[in-house]
Amino acid sequence: MTETDRLPYAGIRVVEFSHMVMGPTCGMILGDLGAEVIKVEPPGGDSTRGLLGAGSGFFPVFNRNKKSIVLDLKQPEGLEAALRLVASADIVSENFKPGVMDKLGLGPAALKTLNPGLIHVSLKGFLPGPYEHRTALDEVVQMMGGLAYMTGRPGDPLRAGSSVNDIMGGMFGAIGAMAALARREKTGEGMEVQSSLFENNVFLMAQHMMQFAATGAPAAPMPSRISAWAIYDVFTVRGGQQIFLAVVSDKQWAVFCEAFGLPDLAADPRLASNNDRVLARDWLMPRLRAHLADRGADELAAVFEERGLPFAPITRPEELFDDPHLQATGGLAPIRMNDGSMSKAPLLPFTMDGTQPEIRLQPPAVGEHTRELLAGLGYEAGEIERLRERNVIGD
Repeated sequence: MTETDRLPYAGIRVVEFSHMVMGPTCGMILGDLGAEVIKVEPPGGDSTRGLLGAGSGFFPVFNRNKKSIVLDLKQPEGLEAALRLVASADIVSENFKPGVMDKLGLGPAALKTLNPGLIHVSLKGFLPGPYEHRTALDEVVQMMGGLAYMTGRPGDPLRAGSSVNDIMGGMFGAIGAMAALARREKTGEGMEVQSSLFENNVFLMAQHMMQFAATGAPAAPMPSRISAWAIYDVFTVRGGQQIFLAVVSDKQWAVFCEAFGLPDLAADPRLASNNDRVLARDWLMPRLRAHLADRGADELAAVFEERGLPFAPITRPEELFDDPHLQATGGLAPIRMNDGSMSKAPLLPFTMDGTQPEIRLQPPAVGEHTRELLAGLGYEAGEIERLRERNVIGD
């Protein structure tokens, strides 16, 4: 048995009609877990390959463990090839605007007739309802779904620093596909799964919605929130360095005071409990900031780590390439970039029998597997060549 065969979704075929982040994330997760994921690209390839700036890393990180086939779906022969692929598939995923796949003849109803056991995963901006025809982006739903309000300062909404809804929306699409596979084992029937950016964002806001339900008080944006813990903040220390420090229990408070020579605060009845310390933040935090200001961030980190107290350096994304924990655990794996150079990318953040799912296939070149896949569908070499000459396929 090969290593691929040991993965839970080995033998599952996924045909992916997707681009950008949300759809490819769904396929990446299934591919990392062993599925054969076939990415159907238009002539010239997925436009995501050519993005600049913040989008320049999208394609390599979200399209590993996939094969690429280029088909012109607007030509009958290209559509026929796509339908043959779908007939051989367990899962089809897509993240186009509502109605696009139906117009192409690749909508859920048509594909269910072709393949009754098919699981159809749609990744959209909104679930069906009044908003479903709006054009959604991660930033759009962060603004309308409360996340930008909670992230920014009062009066200054700010999107989160990652494509959180795209990535988690793709993740929930994959979870839905997994659930549908489990159901199909019992019933033999396929299922239509839908995941969305907006509803994902609302799910992320549930804790703040429930805070209001519980207290009647609206949640304040994170920079001005009243924390549940007294010491739970970023400290600026010697040389302008910054470090996040937290003391979240009465036991930790005693340890903190002993470690940093603060017996008077440890004995102060006004600071006896965590809630007392939260109410005392106005005068307590300035004193703690002054007390720690002359220490270096590394010195504070060493004390906190030795005493089992929560802390974190303020790290930039590019610094994670050299993170000693990720280096030791193998949490970063070699990945081929769009220009052919090699870098490293994070693996899925869990282990199975002690190992994180690996990168078995590098992000594919445009149409890299077109001929191989068409041959597997029964196309003769001469047919494939004629399709290439007519620009129905690309390789």
